Amino acid sequence: MEFVENREVEKEQLKAICRDMLKYSPSKICGMLGNAIIVPVYTSLLSPEQYGLYSLSIALLSFLCIIFSDWIGLSGLRFFKQHQMTQDMPKYLTTLVTMLIANILLMFLVAFIFRENFYAFFKIPAKYFFAILLLIIPVAIRALLFQLLRAQLKSMSFTLSTIINQFLTILLSIFFVKFFHLGAIALLLGMGISISLIDLLLIYQSNILSWFKLQKIEWHSVLPIIKYGIPIAATSLSAWIINQSNKFIMNSIHGFSEVGIVGVAYGLTLPLLMTIFSIITVAAIPRIINMYEERIDVRPLISRFVGYFILVALPVITVISIYSVDYVQMLSSNEKFLTAFKLIPYFAFGTFFMALTDYTTLQYHLANKTYIEFIIKLTSGIVGVVLNILLIPNYGLVGVGIATLSANFLYFLLSVIIVLPGLRLISPNLTILRMAISYIPFAALYYAFNKYSGMPALFEMASLMLIFYLCYWGLSRTLLKRPE
Repeated sequence: MEFVENREVEKEQLKAICRDMLKYSPSKICGMLGNAIIVPVYTSLLSPEQYGLYSLSIALLSFLCIIFSDWIGLSGLRFFKQHQMTQDMPKYLTTLVTMLIANILLMFLVAFIFRENFYAFFKIPAKYFFAILLLIIPVAIRALLFQLLRAQLKSMSFTLSTIINQFLTILLSIFFVKFFHLGAIALLLGMGISISLIDLLLIYQSNILSWFKLQKIEWHSVLPIIKYGIPIAATSLSAWIINQSNKFIMNSIHGFSEVGIVGVAYGLTLPLLMTIFSIITVAAIPRIINMYEERIDVRPLISRFVGYFILVALPVITVISIYSVDYVQMLSSNEKFLTAFKLIPYFAFGTFFMALTDYTTLQYHLANKTYIEFIIKLTSGIVGVVLNILLIPNYGLVGVGIATLSANFLYFLLSVIIVLPGLRLISPNLTILRMAISYIPFAALYYAFNKYSGMPALFEMASLMLIFYLCYWGLSRTLLKRPE
């Protein structure tokens, strides 16, 4: 398949994506604030052991969702436009819903038969395991409906639902902890009720009931979803291995308390930062898929957004890393969790490389060759597990950090090396050059702060960000202006 360059369409879609980003921004900003609130609130309510148990529960929940539900929603997004153009949406939605129900039933069957193995392998109490199984039902429905909203480009509906979900979950969780003294299980209960209510709102927003008509499933529509979705599930599982398996390894070696420390560092980096970083991808990817289906060269547009991502992400990551102690003190209300600062630089840069691969691996999704992404992510995940096993006994938290950063960087590196014909990423060299120059006054100001200043850390962090972006803005308007 040949693709043609179309500057007019590219400019039109660039503007449309920027508008969508503005519409998605409230949900992502509120999501970031919600994630920033969760850690200090939950650590003030729970002991390190209980917080560690909560972190393990969420990790197991994500593990089961990856295998049994999330990939169906992502497949729904990828093929939505194609089925909309052929006007067979009732059959398509029937297929998606039937596959989701079948997967959930299979999950319960597997969980019942192998429940003792789950308890032993994940080292989690039985009541938490069954609570997680029940929680998957509303979570799986939400995942599918969220992807349908994205496919329909209903950014404002997506934003509203996300904001309500975020804060309703926090309020309900606090209520159950405070008044019923249920510990970590109260957080899972609050999530379950909140997400169930959101599911009802999403059914209305996605208008799925007007399209959905129970029809006979045709296998020719099932096989492409499986072919596309199963490698995605395997890839997501590999990502889980990179970023979540360390909690279970740490629990086996040092117990729930150390898992709580890892959970705090994780909560202050990946979910918080990815929420903001994903503003670009959540808006851009559906439109990029549409352009690709219309045989338009999408590489210049992807390159533009890679530059935007690096510009937004890298200064933030740098500041958080060099002020890791102050960062943890600001966002954790319990001194018992302060040692999480050791992990912040590793997890923050690991998050950066993980988010960057959303762009470098987009080529595999466009070409429906997601098995390549699975292979390179599985390789990285195996390396991460081996490093965790080798490093945690001797280096503790630092070992977790090194293993996580190494695995995420390897994943990014392999995705840059393995390129499909016609989809090689165009490097945003102009953006990178501007940033490199802008880091010079940034470094000078940091040196001055470090040697002479006694100012509050938050002021210094804000000043460093300000000097960087002022320099970048000046360069983009004068010496390194983008040619028309």
